[in-house]
Amino acid sequence: MHSPDKKKFFSDCVFEVCEEVYEPSEDTFLFAENLHVKAGTFALDMGTGIGILGITAAKQGAEVVALDINPHSIHCAKQNARRNKVSEKMAFLQTDLFSGLCKTVKFDLILFNSPYLPSEEGEDKTWLGRAWAGGASGRQVIDKFITQAPGHLESAGEILLLQSTLAGVEQTKKNFRAVGMKAEIAASRALPFFETLVLLKASFIVERP
Repeated sequence: MHSPDKKKFFSDCVFEVCEEVYEPSEDTFLFAENLHVKAGTFALDMGTGIGILGITAAKQGAEVVALDINPHSIHCAKQNARRNKVSEKMAFLQTDLFSGLCKTVKFDLILFNSPYLPSEEGEDKTWLGRAWAGGASGRQVIDKFITQAPGHLESAGEILLLQSTLAGVEQTKKNFRAVGMKAEIAASRALPFFETLVLLKASFIVERP
């Protein structure tokens, strides 16, 4: 189902916002404004939503695989890719994190605007809820992602992960170190009520052979 009158705009692109799919907000736009991709980059857009990050990367010359657990999201992002004339640079797959990918596929860049808000039991049972609900600590999906992502990253590759300070930025840095990666803050934006959105950039401490 779709809401054809509801649209979002970024750069020179227009995006339809579809029902049952996370509507881009401050977090999405902070990420998109700080996304600078070299032409030829092989990128993974994890949790693509309506497709803003993946389409922005494709517009900059990347080849993009866009994933989401939400089937409505995949349908919507495909439509937006066609609307913004980057369909030939993108592939789409419905999957829970990396589970639907070939184990040997590796990317130069992995993007993830994660579900980072602390949530109560059951709030992740709807498609929209799964886009933001991060469990009691806000870290449920983030921690799972960090353990899996290095296996799908090229030795000189980078991960861009967006989360809130409500989910513990220092813990994220610590967890990246545990898998041999160093994470630093690439951008941030303060929100009302003692919350800051943080975009982290992570790379391997020692390049893998």
